[in-house]
Amino acid sequence: MPRIKPAAFMTSIRRTKLWIWGAAAFLVAGAGWVLVTGLYARSELLAAQKDLESLRNTVTAPPQEAAAGDVEGRWARAESPARSAAAHAARARRLTTGPAWFVAAHVPVLGGPFETVRGTANALDQLTGKVLPAVVRTAGDLTESAGADGGHLNLSVLRRAAPALEEASRRVVAVRSETRGLPRQTWLPATDEARARLLEGLDRMVPLVDDAATGARLLPAMLGEDGPRRYFLVFQNPAEARGTGGMPGAHAMLTADRGALALTSFGHDGEMVTARPKVDLGAEFNAMYAVADPVNTWPNSNMSPHFPYAARIWSAAWLDRSGERVDGVLSVDPAVLARLLAASGPAQTSDGTVVSADTVVEISERTNYVTYADPLQRKAFLLEVARAAAGRLLTAAEDPRLRPGLLTALYEVLGNGQINAWSTRPDEQRELESRPVGGSLPHGPEPYAGLVVNNAAGTKLDYYLDRTLDWHVGRCTAAGREVTVKAVLTNRAPSSGLPSYVTHRMDKTPYATRRGDNRLLVSYYATSGARLKKATVDGRPTLLSSGRERGHPVYTLDVEVPAGGSRTVMLRLLEPPTDRSPAVLHQLLPRPLKATVHPFPPCPAT
Repeated sequence: MPRIKPAAFMTSIRRTKLWIWGAAAFLVAGAGWVLVTGLYARSELLAAQKDLESLRNTVTAPPQEAAAGDVEGRWARAESPARSAAAHAARARRLTTGPAWFVAAHVPVLGGPFETVRGTANALDQLTGKVLPAVVRTAGDLTESAGADGGHLNLSVLRRAAPALEEASRRVVAVRSETRGLPRQTWLPATDEARARLLEGLDRMVPLVDDAATGARLLPAMLGEDGPRRYFLVFQNPAEARGTGGMPGAHAMLTADRGALALTSFGHDGEMVTARPKVDLGAEFNAMYAVADPVNTWPNSNMSPHFPYAARIWSAAWLDRSGERVDGVLSVDPAVLARLLAASGPAQTSDGTVVSADTVVEISERTNYVTYADPLQRKAFLLEVARAAAGRLLTAAEDPRLRPGLLTALYEVLGNGQINAWSTRPDEQRELESRPVGGSLPHGPEPYAGLVVNNAAGTKLDYYLDRTLDWHVGRCTAAGREVTVKAVLTNRAPSSGLPSYVTHRMDKTPYATRRGDNRLLVSYYATSGARLKKATVDGRPTLLSSGRERGHPVYTLDVEVPAGGSRTVMLRLLEPPTDRSPAVLHQLLPRPLKATVHPFPPCPAT
């Protein structure tokens, strides 16, 4: 056995110690570097966040805070915080790259926060450096070019922006995917909260940028770049509930020619009752709705929540009445007008009535019934309200001070599905139908929960209707998952003070009713493949009718809701197994649906 010389042994020990101390020093230095650069990166990220807030305030500043004709100034000011945010985000990304951060992010267990900080900085760098410039530049170009085109939307600018917005849309989707892949729970809650806030913002941003890209692709043609377009515009009144929101009331013709918009041919619902549309919506639709004859009965024309059905009936009805073909159909309600008037400023009718964001819903859905006992006077007044509001919005769209806020409001109502649109062009309609603006009832196997009410009494009491929906899963079995749906309908109409036109019943019931009682056709649209096991109203078994629409089983009950009272509908279903929660349909009525999807055990598909 060879002998180890003491001198060599001591030299080896000294080298080992030096290596250990060197490694320790490297780790300490690396940790110190990560700590210092992390503090600097945090400062840069906070500065970027402040710049983004400044950008938002600049773009959405109320019109009275911007000088007349100061469009270019507004967007020049917007570009400054956008560039600053990009610079801060880029520095934060650079500060969190390099060997030390790479090692720190890959340390088992302890590396989670460092990975999250690196990913957050990279995500913000991509958003401010790639996504935001395309959006800001497009909005600025559109607004600044308005003066050269008589104040109208410059469609050529919009079309040229389409490729950049498409790329921005793809990038923001990729950034969201990368952010979702970051550690969700680490030992440092602050980084977890930062990730959650970023992801929440990305979830809001993805559909907005996607809608902007879609708009750049579709709007030039739809707004008459290649020739004038004509759209039948319907104002729905949710005081009397229908599947797409409210009963079709006033209507108008909207023309679009190279971006210039004009409204003509205003009319009320009474002018459409004699129309006999020539349209065939198929056997499934007829089986569901033939008893109400929606094709030939104008007030029943939108009982289905699938907006394209109503749009096809309305366009055919206008053709029958006027002999004019339209290129599409649009639909709005008083809540849409309120949001847009908040950006444009108030309108005024010929009799001096102020129609504003604060008054238009009340005027359209409640006080007009108190003011006008004569239905013809009431219809004429509502038509005047619609004309005044629409005229104000078209005027505001040509005002460079108002346009940014108006575009923001328009994005909101389009993204929420509050405005519905349908096109006669199949390629355009395919795009519209895949988005909230299309008002489409989805057709597919994804879990779904849709509560839809149609007024069956002819009253105008749905202004006072409260709706709640509770959805939860019970047991998972080999046959599927057990689902319980609880819907509560509450009639909060006052016991006195309402005119007879609001409370008058047009139905004929075999039972006695009181003033203020309401009657509803309550339909539940279940997941494709679901089977009903039991149905009750207020705990008692009930009869219902069943049908099918776009692949969804539909269960409909005739429910009398007394004044000041409630009815509780319970459905027990067996749905196909899945671990996903349902998409919930939010029918747009005066009082929003309160929907709760309870946490449930996963039921993986077999």
